[in-house]
Parts: sequence; C-alpha cells; structure tokens
Amino acid sequence: MRFYLVDAFTDKPFKGNPAGVCIVEEYPRPGEMQELASYHDWSEISFVKHITENEFYIRWFSPVDEAPLCGHATLAAAHILFSQKITSYNSVLFKYNSDTIGAMLNDTGSITLSFAIKPIYKYNDVSFSIEHILDVEQYIEILKDDLIYVIVLPSADDVIRAIPNFDAIKKIDTRAIAITGAGSGDFDFSSRYFAPRVGIYEDPVCGSMHCRLAYYWRSVLRKSRFRAYQASRRTGILDIETTDDIVKITGKSVTICELNKLS
Repeated sequence: MRFYLVDAFTDKPFKGNPAGVCIVEEYPRPGEMQELASYHDWSEISFVKHITENEFYIRWFSPVDEAPLCGHATLAAAHILFSQKITSYNSVLFKYNSDTIGAMLNDTGSITLSFAIKPIYKYNDVSFSIEHILDVEQYIEILKDDLIYVIVLPSADDVIRAIPNFDAIKKIDTRAIAITGAGSGDFDFSSRYFAPRVGIYEDPVCGSMHCRLAYYWRSVLRKSRFRAYQASRRTGILDIETTDDIVKITGKSVTICELNKLS
C-alpha cells in the first residue's frame, strides 16, 4: 500500500481540501479502511485499485463511513496517478459501484473530472429552522435530493457570514447541509458544506456538492460554464462546465507527502 497526502482544488500547499490517497493491490477489509480514515480524520481517503493501464476502482471513506461519492479525493487520486506515473495515459476512468468518473490531465497541469449531474429540487417541507442552524436572517429557497439539503442565501457575503450550529445540524436527517449564494468578482457563485453527522464539520472544498450546485445555478444564471468559490477557511476554486447530464469540474492539486508503506 502506497499512501499520499494531497491538497485538492488548489495550487498552493495547505489550501484546498486535504485527501489521503491509498494505492492498493487488493482492497483491505472495509473495517481497516474505515480505521485508517478515522485515524487521519480528513474529509475523505480514497482507495484506488488497478484494473487496466487506464482504469481503476475507487472507494472513499470519511472519518465515519464509506462515502457514496467524493470529488476532491477523486481529484487527488487522479493527481497521484498522473504525477507518480502510475499510468502512462493522460486520461483514466474510475469505477465505483455501477458508475464511472472520467479524469483528464490538461496541458496546464489541471485535471478535469467528469461526473453525472445531480439534480436538486425545491423543497419547503422542512422540520428545522434555517435561522437556528445557520444564524442567518434571510434565505431565498431550499433544495434537496436524497442525500443533502442546499440552502440558497441572498449573497456571497451571507455565505461567508453564516455560523453553522453543528449540534442542530447533526439532528437533521440528512448527510449534509450545503449553502450557496450568487458570487462576486470573478466568481459566479460561492458555497460552504457542513456534514458533522459523518465527521466532516466543514468540508474545505466539496466536488460532489458542485455536481448539484451546477444543476441549480445553470437554471438560475442561464449559462453552462462557471467559476466557483468555496468559502471555507482553507478556500477552494473550481472551474465547472455542464452539458445536459454531465458536470465537468477542473482543478489543481499539490502533493504534500508520501509514505511508501503503511503498517
């Protein structure tokens, strides 16, 4: 097992979102993968297993459970495959469950991931107070899918100023709460992501959330290309392009350290 620590969605060390990447010949037992993820306590660790020269299985573990999808840990995994010459190709496929994620290395050193778009729909029948869980005075609307709530705030400043009540969020029957608002300056929209129920109090940069936000902002802004800003303490920048059913997310990554073997 080779193990790497990577900062994803950034070109600067100690920014973006830290992810562990484990390159394995065979998957360890799920309990062992979970113990490793819990021990390091990052948002996710990806476990990558070779299939062919340009195809790999991938699984993701949060500090608490196996995640259904993780964008930043997939970006980190692709970064390791390309930078460590584990593949000689400039594009690879990651297989998980019955789905795939494409990853392509660009001339600039950035990597573009191709995901299925994640529709989210307006939802008003909530059993919690937005003001209580976020300490905000106003919101525009609430959206939802089977895993997360997305709460739209009036502006990027409101996204930055929101103060999450993690004890209250933990009591909501959802994997995570995302907040978003129209962007300012060079950015089309901004966001933050809170998932304390799975050990991620605030995810620094969440790729899978942007598969949902792209669906929403495409309809609001009437455009298919976005530059997005995640307003966490570490910050992150994502370049996004959508088609009817695909979201392409582009970002850079930085390798922080490497361990050739884990006990």
